Amino acid sequence: MGVASFLGHMVARVDKKRRDQVIRNANRLSDSKLSRKELNDFVDQTFESYAHYWLNTFRLVDMTKQELERTFSHDGWELIETAIKKDSGVILVTPHLGAWDWGGLWISKIKGVSVSAVVEPLEPPELFEWFKRGRNALGMDIIPVGTDAGSQVLKAISDKRLVVLVSDRDVGGSSVEVEFFGEKTSLPAGPATLALRTGATVLPVAIYNKGNGCHGVVRPAISLERKGKFRSDVKRITQIIADEMELLIRKAPEQWHLMQPNWPSDSQQEKR
Repeated sequence: MGVASFLGHMVARVDKKRRDQVIRNANRLSDSKLSRKELNDFVDQTFESYAHYWLNTFRLVDMTKQELERTFSHDGWELIETAIKKDSGVILVTPHLGAWDWGGLWISKIKGVSVSAVVEPLEPPELFEWFKRGRNALGMDIIPVGTDAGSQVLKAISDKRLVVLVSDRDVGGSSVEVEFFGEKTSLPAGPATLALRTGATVLPVAIYNKGNGCHGVVRPAISLERKGKFRSDVKRITQIIADEMELLIRKAPEQWHLMQPNWPSDSQQEKR
C-alpha cells in the first residue's frame, strides 16, 4: 500500500462527516443502488485520490520545467489559446476534481500565461497562508473567497490573466438554483455574471490525476448569448456550467473531492 492509499484509508475511517458526504455523492452519481462493498470501495478511492492531491501539493514546489512538461498531457489547449487571442478575458470553470493547481502551474510555467484562482480559504488560517505562499511562488495568484474577491477577479480579467473559478459548490453566498446530479441546489452565480459583464470566454476544464502525472481536458466555450433579462441569463448559463461539471466529474468520479454538504438534503441528513 502506497503513502496516498494508507493516508486516504486512514482518514476515511476517522472522518465520518466527510465519509458520509462521499457516500451521498456516490449515490447521486450512480444510476442504480450501490452495494455496501461498492460504496466502501468508492469511499476508499476518493480519499486516496484526495491524499494523492495533497502529496502532490508538496511535490509541485520542487518540480522542474522538464518534469512538468513530461508529466502533463492535455486535450483542448488550443481552445484556451483561441480564447486568449480574443483579448476579452478567459474564465476557466472547474469542479473540485483531480489536481487543478497542477494545470495552473503548467499554464504559468510552460505556456507563460498568468493565472489567478479563486479558492475557498482553508482551515486553520496558517494552512491557507502556507498554501497561498506556495502557489504565489509557483506563479499563480490566489484570491480567497470573500467580500473583495469580485473586484480582484475583475482586475485579473482586465490584466489578461486566466481566471480559474471552482464552480461546483457555493461558498460566497451569491448563487442561483440549478439542477445538479438530478437534485436542486445552489451553485455560484459568479462565473456567469462576470462573463456577461466583461465578455470573457468561459471554458469548462478539469485536471485528472493520471499515474505519476496529470491530464488536462478543456471543453468548448459556453455560449453567452443573451436571451432574456440579466438574472434569467445568469441562471440559464449557470445551469449549463452545472451540466458541464457533471460531465467532467463522471469521467473520474473517484477524483471528485467535494466533501462538504452541497445540497439541501445533505444538511438535513447531517442533522439526523
